[in-house]
Amino acid sequence: FCHYCFFSFVFTLFQIRGNECTITFAKHCGECIQAGAKCGWCKDPVFLKQGETVSTRCDEVQSLMKRGCDISMIESPHGEQEILLNKTVTNRKKGAEKLKPEEITQIQPQRVSLTLRSGEPQSFDLKFKRAEDYPIDLYYLMDLSFSMKDDLENVKNLGTSLMLEMSKITSDFRIGFGSFVEKTVMPYISTTPAKLLNPCTGDQNCTSPFSYKNVLKLTSDGSKFNTLVGQQHISGNLDSPEGGFDAIMQVAVCGEHIGWRNVTRLLVFSTDAGFHFAGDGKLGGIVLPNDGKCHLENNIYTMSHYYDYPSIAHLVQKLSDNNIQTIFAVTEEFQPVYQELKNLIPKSAVGTLSANSSNVINLIIDAYNSLSSEVILENSKLPDGVTIAYTSRCKNGLISEGENGRRCSNISIGDEVMFTISVTSKGCPKQGKSETVKIKPLGFTEEVEIILNFICDCECHSEGEESSDICHFGNGTYECGACKCNEGRVGRLCECSSNDVATEDMDRTCRKDNSTDICSNNGDCVCGTCECKKRENPDERYSGQYCDCDNFNCDRSGNQLCGGHGRCDCKVCDCDPMWSGNACDCSLDNSTCMASNKQICNGRGVCECGTCSCTNPKFQGPTCETCPTCPGVCAEHKDCVQCRAFGTGEKKDTCEKDCNDFNLIKVKTRDKLPQPNDASYPVMHCKERDANDCWFYYTFAINNNTEKEVHVVDALDCPAGPDIVPIIAGVVVGIVLIGLALLLIWKLLMIIQDRREFAKFEKEKQNAKWDTSQNPIYKSAVTTVVNPKYEGK
Repeated sequence: FCHYCFFSFVFTLFQIRGNECTITFAKHCGECIQAGAKCGWCKDPVFLKQGETVSTRCDEVQSLMKRGCDISMIESPHGEQEILLNKTVTNRKKGAEKLKPEEITQIQPQRVSLTLRSGEPQSFDLKFKRAEDYPIDLYYLMDLSFSMKDDLENVKNLGTSLMLEMSKITSDFRIGFGSFVEKTVMPYISTTPAKLLNPCTGDQNCTSPFSYKNVLKLTSDGSKFNTLVGQQHISGNLDSPEGGFDAIMQVAVCGEHIGWRNVTRLLVFSTDAGFHFAGDGKLGGIVLPNDGKCHLENNIYTMSHYYDYPSIAHLVQKLSDNNIQTIFAVTEEFQPVYQELKNLIPKSAVGTLSANSSNVINLIIDAYNSLSSEVILENSKLPDGVTIAYTSRCKNGLISEGENGRRCSNISIGDEVMFTISVTSKGCPKQGKSETVKIKPLGFTEEVEIILNFICDCECHSEGEESSDICHFGNGTYECGACKCNEGRVGRLCECSSNDVATEDMDRTCRKDNSTDICSNNGDCVCGTCECKKRENPDERYSGQYCDCDNFNCDRSGNQLCGGHGRCDCKVCDCDPMWSGNACDCSLDNSTCMASNKQICNGRGVCECGTCSCTNPKFQGPTCETCPTCPGVCAEHKDCVQCRAFGTGEKKDTCEKDCNDFNLIKVKTRDKLPQPNDASYPVMHCKERDANDCWFYYTFAINNNTEKEVHVVDALDCPAGPDIVPIIAGVVVGIVLIGLALLLIWKLLMIIQDRREFAKFEKEKQNAKWDTSQNPIYKSAVTTVVNPKYEGK
């Protein structure tokens, strides 16, 4: 919040003080256009009103046009750009016809001319494409102190192996070799005669100490590399840090001795120790800073005892100037130290040095792939007041700005990336001469040359008439519609000497009606003529012979000067067409009074200053078409009130679109709704029911500001719902009782039926007459058998 307040305050303060054009108080056209990109100079000779100073010719172009300066009379030149050399990037496959390094193009365009106007940026696109089979120069710089004895043995066969592996990347590869130990002074080495011959202890046979030695110039003969490296011997020194920075500096600046070509340049720095840097030379009595120049004699650095070690910043500059990419091959112990160094040196990499040659080869190839997959743009020193902004468009549509806009990563061979480069100047260089800026990708020899030209003056400046008669007998140069006075002359037409501008006679001509106020206290009397003061707001101006007129003290309407429909001229509003009144607030256009039936004010009022005055009190609104108390108003607004107040109804999905023509005010209860006797305008009370049989209450009216106004009770009036428990209990009891009743009725009916059947049976029983004789079909169940032999005994 505080940041917002601060910036709002600054922005408001800037508006009050004026724009960048008016606050410069420019005296001539060239000074005006340097104030900002939006500034223009009106060269119309009759543009200035009486009392206005020459600096009022300078303002924003739109403001000048608004003040009456024709666009053809406004000087506001614009910058431009021109591509001078635009050779297309090389599209070539490996194995194709071999090209010289200078015939390969990886960056486009190569030369651009930009014409800059102050504050107006000029942009162009830069294309970069990694060329396939691009030549590579690799220089192996090795620490030959005693602790590197095992590593030297591994490097002795590196040449042919590395040539073989690098042939898979490029068909044009060269390799060189150099070594270093330390400065040849105390306390870095022992200077006793015996130690100068053999700095190692015991029976170790070591070579004499040295600072840096260029053993092998860059060559494509890998076997020669093996032979010469195989002849090298270990040396020794006293302290742990080595003099590697001296060696790197000589490798960077001694291009002819090393054999660098304008191709990819790689420097492999191999060590197992730290490094000395600027200031450490004082231990040996060496105080002169490193001069960054080549001092090789017979391929040996001869000034190590004379110049101090270079600083890291000095190395960064020289490595960048010579397009050298550095690979630090160091032991694991010193990885953290060289990682920090890598962060300070652009386009550098760090790898771990181990005890076999294949590891060294893999380290170099991995580091090369890492370095070549990233492109970082850098520019040369910029002229004062010139800034450059970068925007990168990398692979996969990634767009970056600011510092990240300088680089693209993960670039493969054949990939194209684009950079938009925007150059802006502020002001104009003192001499106004052309300047040259160069932009190049780090580690590459190609570059873009940008020629900067500056617009320091207007075109009408060349048409100026020196010693013009218009400027009081030749006391100035008449250019761009105004006099540019010679030194010692003042006045709009250079008519006075600077020594005579404050005489009493001249002041008298600046007093209106012989009053005591000079220029109405709104200006200064210069050379007998009033030059009106400028106000803090650039849109407000004093004018007139005595600065007694202004353009900001006219009547206002709607908090706008002259209602926003006219301009203030000497404290009186000059209204635009179709507007009238002291404040230009009365519109003469009847279209705003036209009702939907094409009648003025719906035939129920008169149009006054573009607004309907309704003669029928029942009708209201801007066109007398609204009748709040007429039938149908409630039904007409029901859906909109329902959706806005409760979020329901038929228009809930289109509420925001269809129901925004009235102000909605919620109240808690019905007695809080406006009453017809309380309001100064008609109020319609409405009661409507929604789909859930709930009632809602609201009023509709048009207030004194002709705005539709709806007051609504924010709670729906819904009928109370049934008590479920008693209902359920009643239903259950009812069912049980009905069941029991039915059961009892059934039982009663069954009893009645049984009794009837029994009575019937009894009756039939009484009426029945039974036959007592033997049944003819009856057979007894007893069979008697008599034994004939039985005699009854």
